[in-house]
Amino acid sequence: MSGSAAAAAPGHALDGRVVMVTGAHGGLGAAAAHACASAGATVVLLGRKIPKLNRVYDAIVRDPSGLPEPVNYPFDLSGAEYGDYMELAGRIGAQLGRLDGILHCAAEFPGLTPLEHTDPGHFARALHVDLTARWWLTQACLPLLRGSPDAAVVFVLDDDVPAAYRGAYGIAQHGQRALLDTLHAEHASGTVRFQGLRPGPMRTPLRARAHVSDDDRRARDPAVAAEACVVLLSSAGAAHRGLVLDPAP
Repeated sequence: MSGSAAAAAPGHALDGRVVMVTGAHGGLGAAAAHACASAGATVVLLGRKIPKLNRVYDAIVRDPSGLPEPVNYPFDLSGAEYGDYMELAGRIGAQLGRLDGILHCAAEFPGLTPLEHTDPGHFARALHVDLTARWWLTQACLPLLRGSPDAAVVFVLDDDVPAAYRGAYGIAQHGQRALLDTLHAEHASGTVRFQGLRPGPMRTPLRARAHVSDDDRRARDPAVAAEACVVLLSSAGAAHRGLVLDPAP
């Protein structure tokens, strides 16, 4: 099932909450991290590219609105073992005392290639980052999330994926939807809700690998989807439990 975007969440919709954003230095990740901080959240910035991660951190810290200071956590989803994910959850619990939400923005898409000619290592890496790592991180953090009275796990989904040439990235999109539906069915009565966001075409480096930017008139600024991320991570997101949200056009 899918839902249309609700009205924007209030300006302090995430006050007091701790939210983790994966791929926080990417197009949507950076926009969503800043939007969450602007809504009052302490944001855990997760990513493997430290200089880019630092730039997102600096932008939030230097915001004239006086936003909560985020936490940088350099982390390579593709190279980390499951024990590293457990250690990550433990450190967040020890340092911040809580976790109220995870926004899965990190993605791996090397570019358009016929599946027959895809390098096996590239295929395995993309499938892991785009699907398995999202579950490993969620599983490791579930005990911490259960300590929140209103926790949300949001999977960013790309439904604008033709069947051809998207390789493991395209295949993982179907797997993520199945993962979302399974988790919702198994936790429908719990304190942790699972939901998805279908942001639509965005002007990001990932999309540029598959589209010529000059002709990509459908793509929008990631800030549009970032506001929908705040809605889903806030108490207003409970109305979309188990659903995939489409931001307003």
